[in-house]
Order: sequence, then structure tokens, then C-alpha cells
Amino acid sequence: MLVTFTTDTYADITMFGDIALAMLKKMGHSATVPGAILAADVPAALSQLTAAIDADTTPPVTDQDAEEPEVSMTNRALPLIELFAAAAKAKSNVMWE
Repeated sequence: MLVTFTTDTYADITMFGDIALAMLKKMGHSATVPGAILAADVPAALSQLTAAIDADTTPPVTDQDAEEPEVSMTNRALPLIELFAAAAKAKSNVMWE
């Protein structure tokens, strides 16, 4: 499953379902797809997401046989944080499906 986050003021962000649901939970939102956060609630969701990412000190799991290292949740969250920051600045809703 893929989840695409959209807002009127930023490019769409598509994530794998498990990562997207984890991000939604970090924002204190239910893991319901499709869903939305109203413009008034976007700054609080952004604050919760950034606080959760900053508090997460778990190193990414590395597979000894993998050719490439695992991408950390911090790196995975950056595009979503930018989307939420743009939506907060423009007072725009954020939706996902």
C-alpha cells in the first residue's frame, strides 16, 4: 500500500503504507486512510511529528547482507515535515489517501 499526502501549497508526498502510518501515529493522529488534518490543526501535528522524530534515537536496523543501508525514520520524515511546514505557513489542510 502507498499513501499520498497532499496540500494545496506543496508537492504531493508518497510513502510506503507502514511508514506513513507510523508518521501519522507520531503526529497523534489515527492511522486511518484516507484522512485529513484541518488547517487549524496542522501546526500542532507538525510540532508533534518533529518532537517525536527528535526524540527517536533508535538507529536504523542494518542488514549485514543488504547492499544499501536502511533509511532512518528521521530521513523518511523530512519531506513530510516540509509539506506540513508549508501547509502551516499557508494555513492549508493536509489530506492523505
